[in-house]
Amino acid sequence: MTDSSSFPSFLFVCTGNICRSPLAELAMRREAEQRGLMVDIDSAGTGNWHEGDRPDPRARATARCHGLDGNQLRARQVRTVDFDRFDHIIALDRSHLAALKKLQPAGSKAHVSLLLDHVSGRQGDDVVDPYYGPEEGFETTWRDVEAGCKALAARFLDRPSTC
Repeated sequence: MTDSSSFPSFLFVCTGNICRSPLAELAMRREAEQRGLMVDIDSAGTGNWHEGDRPDPRARATARCHGLDGNQLRARQVRTVDFDRFDHIIALDRSHLAALKKLQPAGSKAHVSLLLDHVSGRQGDDVVDPYYGPEEGFETTWRDVEAGCKALAARFLDRPSTC
């Protein structure tokens, strides 16, 4: 059995864990896979309304259009133990960032940040919630999470070997 605590770890958080954060999880999995790296990646929501549900069908369709399968993902709510499990907890918008900072236990290891803060020129921007909008909003969300995950991977995964 492999100890996943030795791998970089990322948790992506949105409201219900059925749109933005599952897409970010899939985008980051792709970034890690393309780099041939073992990384612990998950997603969660600030609320529990969709606990156990698969991502929204429109999010799964968007993922499929980009060669990814989100059918195995299940929604869950962020927990206080996540702040010691994950190195990086990434909020998809500023309301999630505020909720995470309130929930974060003192002395926990996780670095909490906003996804688009990692993209040059996008600092402070939210990934737009596509849930109540038109279907093409999921593609806009995909472009944002993909850009954010590419920037995260370049910053935290593309490190020279210390061996």
